[in-house]
Amino acid sequence: MRPFRPEPLTDFSKEENIKAIKDALENAKRNFGKRYPIIINGKEYKTDKVFGSFNPAHKNELVAEFYAAGEKEADIAIESAWKAFEFWRKFPAEERAGFLFKAAEVLRRRRFEITAWMVYEVGKNWVEADADVAEAIDYLDYYAHQMLELAGNRPLAHIYGENNEYFYIPLGVVAVIPPWNFPLAILTGMTVAAVVTGNTVILKPASDSPMMGYLFMDIMREAGLPDGVINFLPGSGGSLGGYLVKHPKIRMIAFTGSKDVGIWIYEEAAKVRPGQKWLKRVIAEMGGKDAIIVDNEIDEKDIPFIANQIIVSAYGYQGQKCSAASRLIIVEDVYDKILSAVVEEAKRIEIGDPAENKFMGPVINESSEKKILNYIEIGKGEGKLVFGGEKMRGGIYDEGYYIQPTIFADVPPNAKIAQEEIFGPVLSVIKAKDFDDALRIANDTDYGLTGSVFTRNREKIYKAKCEFHVGNLYINRKCTGAIVGVHPFGGFNMSGTDAKAGGPDYLLYFLQGKTVSERL
Repeated sequence: MRPFRPEPLTDFSKEENIKAIKDALENAKRNFGKRYPIIINGKEYKTDKVFGSFNPAHKNELVAEFYAAGEKEADIAIESAWKAFEFWRKFPAEERAGFLFKAAEVLRRRRFEITAWMVYEVGKNWVEADADVAEAIDYLDYYAHQMLELAGNRPLAHIYGENNEYFYIPLGVVAVIPPWNFPLAILTGMTVAAVVTGNTVILKPASDSPMMGYLFMDIMREAGLPDGVINFLPGSGGSLGGYLVKHPKIRMIAFTGSKDVGIWIYEEAAKVRPGQKWLKRVIAEMGGKDAIIVDNEIDEKDIPFIANQIIVSAYGYQGQKCSAASRLIIVEDVYDKILSAVVEEAKRIEIGDPAENKFMGPVINESSEKKILNYIEIGKGEGKLVFGGEKMRGGIYDEGYYIQPTIFADVPPNAKIAQEEIFGPVLSVIKAKDFDDALRIANDTDYGLTGSVFTRNREKIYKAKCEFHVGNLYINRKCTGAIVGVHPFGGFNMSGTDAKAGGPDYLLYFLQGKTVSERL
């Protein structure tokens, strides 16, 4: 077995790859509008409620329809998952890992197909969607390798007259509630972490990306995963998701999404309800208000690179990443130079249909668009609008949820747009007196997910390592693009429980330790 290596990204400068993605996009479009079932214990279920998944680039374009699960289907799925748990938990770790390795191979073969569906369903361009698929492959491979390392007895101290063992066992039924912004990668990571450790899963995909959940299920079935190990329940986040969180037979909840929902899940999961025999375990990743600090000790020749990294961090996938830069904190000596370079770089951003691989596409839906535009209006009263600030209109822009990349300068550190998460293409630029002041401003937020520091001063780099209170800190590079097994990902404070996805201890959240001591 080869050691884990991150999956390479697709090179879209090659003609064969351009042809492959265009063919996949055309094929996906030919299959628009089909209706897909709930899947419980390998069986398909239908209900009298149906909801649609629409292309945010062309908001009236129906990608797919799904039968919506309710409490009845959730109860059936939970019972089925507990029955499956009785046999699945006894599968050797090597066999469970084997299903993940097989699924990774299936996903590699179907890579362009899945990428194309993602482009349409959530408005990612080719590069962003392909990276999402590559990350899903990485989770399958990495967690399979990690489980093999955790299998068997752990080393213990020896005492005379006893045989002592310590090993890990699974928890039970896990409710997985993933987000739409990494609709395959995060969904895959949370689900297969539960599965490879011997748990069974109720998977409730995000309402904006159910097709990604269905395709994931199809991949796992093609890999031969036994029925009932994963149960697919598309439906309402509020009602269905809430029912799963409160259900006494749910052992653990794995969630990625907004702070407000994450806090609610954390509170509700802490309540012990009738028939519940455990304290529920929760892992939650809840977003950020991520800052990039630019120090005055930088090389002049590095400014174009720094500006590029800021733009990629702030506007990659329309700023709809929990790791996206939404605050740019610049030491006053270089404030004007950096701000000017960032604005000039923003002017070069191509905005359009992600199916044509434009750098920026639409935001996910009408509700998100309204919320972002409302923050932009607030920002006009809090800072100086130096770029963007409008909904895009005319031609293709009227067909989707397109917002200009927006930059506010001279933003007070305590402004709403500098404190509250804006899941969209809005960057607040803040002036700092010096590096210490920049760190203070960066830390003055409820969140603590990602951050970047640009400086050539080694003492300041060390100071940032010690004092910049984020789960993922990047030095002289962008603050997005964490790679599985390379950059274990998770944040502090209201960014979540810091369960480091793609890290060496992540699977332990899905396991419990058991000690067996035998007198000889």
